[in-house]
Amino acid sequence: MRFLLPLTATALVCLASPAMAKPAANPFFTPWKTPFAVPPFAQIKTEHFMPALEEGIKQQKKEIEAIVKNSAKPTFKNTVAALDDSGLLLVKVYNVFDLLKGAETNDALQVIEAKVGPLMAANQDDINLNEGLFQRVKVVFETRTTLKLNPEESTLLEKTYRRFVRGGANLTATQKDRLRAINGELSSLKIKFSDNLLKETNAYKLVVDSKADLAGLPEGQIFAAADAAKQAGLAGKWVFTLKSPSIWPFLQSAENRELRRQILTAYSTRCDKGGDTDNKAIFAKLASLRVEKSQLLGYKNWGEFVLAENMAKTPENAYKLMEQLWVPSLKVAKQEAAELQAMIDAEKGGFKLEPWDWRFYSEKVKKAKYDLDEEAMKPYFPLEGVRTGAFTLASKLFGITFTERKDLPIYNPEVQAFEVKEKDGKHIGILYMDFHPRPGKRGGAWMSTLKEQWIQNGKFITPVIYNVSNYSRPAGDAPALLTPDEAETLFHEFGHAMHFMLSNCRFRGSGNVAQDFVELPSQIMENWVFEPEMLKLYAKHYKTGEVIPEALVQKLKKAGNFNIGFAWTEKLAASLLDMDWHTLSDAKVLDATSFEKSRMEKWGLMAEILPRYRTPYFSHSADEYSAGYYSYTWSEVLDSDAFQAFKDKGNLFDPQTAKAFRKLLSKVGSEDPAAIYREFRGRDPKVEALIDKRGLK
Repeated sequence: MRFLLPLTATALVCLASPAMAKPAANPFFTPWKTPFAVPPFAQIKTEHFMPALEEGIKQQKKEIEAIVKNSAKPTFKNTVAALDDSGLLLVKVYNVFDLLKGAETNDALQVIEAKVGPLMAANQDDINLNEGLFQRVKVVFETRTTLKLNPEESTLLEKTYRRFVRGGANLTATQKDRLRAINGELSSLKIKFSDNLLKETNAYKLVVDSKADLAGLPEGQIFAAADAAKQAGLAGKWVFTLKSPSIWPFLQSAENRELRRQILTAYSTRCDKGGDTDNKAIFAKLASLRVEKSQLLGYKNWGEFVLAENMAKTPENAYKLMEQLWVPSLKVAKQEAAELQAMIDAEKGGFKLEPWDWRFYSEKVKKAKYDLDEEAMKPYFPLEGVRTGAFTLASKLFGITFTERKDLPIYNPEVQAFEVKEKDGKHIGILYMDFHPRPGKRGGAWMSTLKEQWIQNGKFITPVIYNVSNYSRPAGDAPALLTPDEAETLFHEFGHAMHFMLSNCRFRGSGNVAQDFVELPSQIMENWVFEPEMLKLYAKHYKTGEVIPEALVQKLKKAGNFNIGFAWTEKLAASLLDMDWHTLSDAKVLDATSFEKSRMEKWGLMAEILPRYRTPYFSHSADEYSAGYYSYTWSEVLDSDAFQAFKDKGNLFDPQTAKAFRKLLSKVGSEDPAAIYREFRGRDPKVEALIDKRGLK
């Protein structure tokens, strides 16, 4: 859903007088005549979504009914493939809506979202609980050994059958009614959780009115804070927010310890202070309903239900990996804390290290140990340069090109659109990139699709994909300059885009990828970011064009695992918290504060480090990554081992290895992920590559 202007309530009002106004034709009901059939964002209005979604559901119901009433014997083609091909209008509309509700939302869209979530959940239940449809799928599944299916067809058949069983097809009528009620309530609660988090994140402002309180902050951040103040009607002051480009650099540089405490406390207590936007009870209810749902479906807990479809298979396997890394991570983090405390004491600070001190003093220690100043690095990582670096990497690995298309519709003036082509000029797909924070954009960074790659009636459908993120804006006369973490994030989300851009599958359902495999294609891209061979290709000073100096590259390399104990401890703490919530086997609604406190005490989390996400703002765990946040760690085992394949060749861009990796990407979720990985690597992954890379011994 793309608009030429930021989506606001006023922007959607028809300019014609009431007497002259005519209902605009709904653009979802006609073929899009835009280049590559991308959404005509300027034509799409808020009022178009509900009628189009309702019509999409209506059409899919008719398509399902036709499958069920087909008098012919159930076959893969007339049942499983036909089901996969159904719902095209619904997907078309929802994909646009899903983009805007994350990247460009407003009050009007949030009202629609509150209706759409339960509506979509009910439609999925209508499919999963359709007895006639399930019986046809079951017939095909039970005769699968005689059907001579190819690997992608076999995988889709198995996924489809399991989806019905896991969707409640074998339940009694009473149990099905209860499952429907649970799914509807889960949908509503997740939407409320997300809306609350966006409201609280947007609401907070740290207002500074004394220049003395800006001590330590770099010029670019001071300029950005002054601009934020001006936008908030506070000209002459400085405003810092809880958005990533504001809070993390502030905590890293601000000398005023009290202000660091205030902003981190505000961040870490979001949706945790009572009132209408408190998320603690919402999350606890989500966890309770998930216990009930999983047990209805024959599982002990939600973790078992989720991981049965993942590479890990069981929570025990996920815990085993996390504990294997938790112990050394915590050990290293405690050593880091002692080092930071030593600097505080050497400066006669007279206080004990607290969470709001960690980033500030770790930056000071890094400068002292490695003579490495992040501010000195940022000029070599202008946003456009880092984006070009990601494009260069994809070109070297996969032989593809990126051409900006300013003729394509966009939903906000900041959005850029690129056509992706093979080396011979063949069109592959479209990539939208949306880089900077706005009030209507949720935090973080993500990738998704407006149109999936698949083959429709023999025609290859090329994908339309988007990356959305929240990177630092330009400051003064300088372009947007990225921190090292932001540079890694750009490559990460770009890796997700490449995974689905290079897909070569017949079925849309092949895009459903195991959660702990899907981070492999993204995380592997991070491995190249600071390699000397790669830096020379893209890390260039925004003023002079000078390639990043070799001396600075060597400093980067030496400091590569600096603060790694902190980074892994905060990530694993969140992963363990997520899994602890979702391995509960009692549906009793718990007190979220007490539960989180007891879990962190059990794991021995040190007081100086907060989990990356606490329960009230743990949106991954509240939504699509419930019982799945461990996936980032599981996938890092895969990406470290996979990157080692390039290193073993002595060429980080080795053509043969890159060709084999592209083949892995092309299969998306069309085959068993463990088998796909073994085909690429010739064996199962080894955790040693990760431990060596991160220095966690």
